[in-house]
Amino acid sequence: MTNITVREKIEQREKNILSKYASQSACSKGRKRYEEPCILRTDFQRDRDRILHSKAFRRLKHKTQVFFSPYDDHFRTRMTHTLEVSQIARTISRALDLNEDLTEAIALGHDLGHTPFGHSGERVLNQLMPDGYRHNEQSVRVVEFIEDLNLTAETLDGILNHSFHCMPSTLEGQVVRWSDKIAYINHDIQDAIRAGIIKTDDIPKESIEYFSATNRIRITKLVNDIVENSQGKDKILMTDDCYKQFMKLREWMFAHVYNNSPAKLAEDKAQNVIRSLFGYYCEELRLKYKESDNVNIMQTACDYVSGMTDRYVLLKYEENFLPSPLIQKNNDEFLYKLADMNGLK
Repeated sequence: MTNITVREKIEQREKNILSKYASQSACSKGRKRYEEPCILRTDFQRDRDRILHSKAFRRLKHKTQVFFSPYDDHFRTRMTHTLEVSQIARTISRALDLNEDLTEAIALGHDLGHTPFGHSGERVLNQLMPDGYRHNEQSVRVVEFIEDLNLTAETLDGILNHSFHCMPSTLEGQVVRWSDKIAYINHDIQDAIRAGIIKTDDIPKESIEYFSATNRIRITKLVNDIVENSQGKDKILMTDDCYKQFMKLREWMFAHVYNNSPAKLAEDKAQNVIRSLFGYYCEELRLKYKESDNVNIMQTACDYVSGMTDRYVLLKYEENFLPSPLIQKNNDEFLYKLADMNGLK
């Protein structure tokens, strides 16, 4: 009998136990550049590992989720959000006999394109860029172009389409899309209570009666509802009642935390930091690369600023705009590497 690799054993196991609607590693649409198969890992496992070891993933630990540069270590960052999404998504995928490795890869990569200062930073770059700025699209740009991870088509599709207005082509991607919402609504409630912005008693009575006032019970109810309602189906869905209650809670969070709360008091200042640095780097690039068109210059500045952490963007703002003999200027080596990658001349 011919010896088979560990990867082939895993692929055979997938064929034997996964749902007929699951994504099979052996049937992946593949990568843009062909690579020899790994003897130990499936293609989706390799995607997960590449994302986990990427520089963009490491920077998530110092990027805002909702609260800017929190001093309290118990507030969520973009990285802890990503890990919570991954945990919820893997639980759902395992229960539905979907491909847990693909689910994990998509979950770990879905927010790599987020800016410093969270959605506040995204909004200002969306105003500045000629074609707008969307973090899901930038996440794909990060893994495809900036870090060139050569991921599979299925992972890229899940990352690109994790936002609420999109729909991934795989069930694993759909699981991440739901898990993202479940994670941020619930952990943002916890963080808002911790910050004193809301109290548990402020949460709508109807939501407490339906989900509970306890975070873990709310998450469990949402996860169980999706699993029970999606068994044996070719789509990942909540029941109508659960979806209705979930959307009411989400709308309440937007009204009382995301759009109108003390958490937003520093938003104008944060956006001014990003706007100022974006303009500064555009001008620097125009002076250095006189033959380059403005679109590529703006894209390069956007790639650079959007990839910064909260603390690094503040450091660069202080360095470039605040007079101080004590600040030693850091080089912008990566800016000029991006300029070469974007073809600036």
